[in-house]
Amino acid sequence: MTRTFLPYGRQQVSDADVDAVAAALRSAMITQGPAIEAFEDAVANYLAARHAVAFSSGTAALHGAAFAARLRPGDEAIVPPLTFVASANCALYQGARPRFVDIDPSTWNLDVSAAVAAADERTRAVVPVSFAGLPADVQGLRGVGDAVVIEDACHALGARRGGAPVGAPGGADITCFSLHPVKAMTTGEGGLAVTEDDELASRMRLFRTHGLAKEDLDPGPTDGGWYMEMRELGFNYRITDFQCALGLSQLDRLDGWIERRNEVAARYRELLAGEERVGLPPAAGEGDLHGYHLFVVQVRAGAEKRLEVFTGLRDAGIGVQVHYIPVYRMPYYRDELGYPQDACPAAEDYYAGAISLPIFPAMEEADVERVVSELRALL
Repeated sequence: MTRTFLPYGRQQVSDADVDAVAAALRSAMITQGPAIEAFEDAVANYLAARHAVAFSSGTAALHGAAFAARLRPGDEAIVPPLTFVASANCALYQGARPRFVDIDPSTWNLDVSAAVAAADERTRAVVPVSFAGLPADVQGLRGVGDAVVIEDACHALGARRGGAPVGAPGGADITCFSLHPVKAMTTGEGGLAVTEDDELASRMRLFRTHGLAKEDLDPGPTDGGWYMEMRELGFNYRITDFQCALGLSQLDRLDGWIERRNEVAARYRELLAGEERVGLPPAAGEGDLHGYHLFVVQVRAGAEKRLEVFTGLRDAGIGVQVHYIPVYRMPYYRDELGYPQDACPAAEDYYAGAISLPIFPAMEEADVERVVSELRALL
């Protein structure tokens, strides 16, 4: 009997979501219309943030943040190697250079003390990643000179740090989220950047629309209502109204989905307790709430056994994944940019054993038991 394929992540779309998107598609404006501002306002209210700026993707949000931070050639951005390539690429897009600083093995997030020690006069930004949904230590990075702290929280929408939502006041200068379908909630594709800083928000809004301004203009004597000014080299990183309608519909269910992700994670921990062949992921500290975008375990026997387990689980219909190959290992970084391959030993140790097990709100008890049973058999 063929068993149902179980992916590592899956979106949850209700009839109400479909109705909200259909209503937006029937409205007068399906892009650059009122649903975008309504979604931004709703997210800002949820996070108690001053500004929320919606983008076409989480990558676009990170690029907008790097632009707002005024990264330019000659600058550096400190980035952990354990992340999706976009966290580092956003610096390259601005002509700056990522500087990889190793992870802390106890959290799998950026080693804060190493980052502070690595900073110098070229450090314009620090990009801590709340990997897998575990809130990163952003306060510890306040000592990095004048660097703008851009938290890549693409895994952590709905997570909490010190009792407050990730993205709330008191966190990073800019916090970026992803709204991809495997994340905590979705707009199909999409991203968000939140900030308390008026100038940073203004620069991100300008950047996502080609750098074109329509306010505070200086028109000539024969210019009319059509007049606009391109003040910066921006991009078309706009999101649509029907995507934001989906986001608005999903936002009310976000907290429940995060609660369910934590329940699935707790069950994994219970079933794998005492299993010495597997290392469990770092847990959230007191006062924090893990977002559990991912549930990553470590196959302690190393890379060869990890490959065997990975292949066996895939053959059993369990869509495990590996998050992530350290960014500096990518051929572009290794060959074109000449990044060393031995500078981050903790990231290498992590990568040798990592497997992401399925985790999403619709998983049932039988799904978790199936994953653990197959995992144990392969170990």
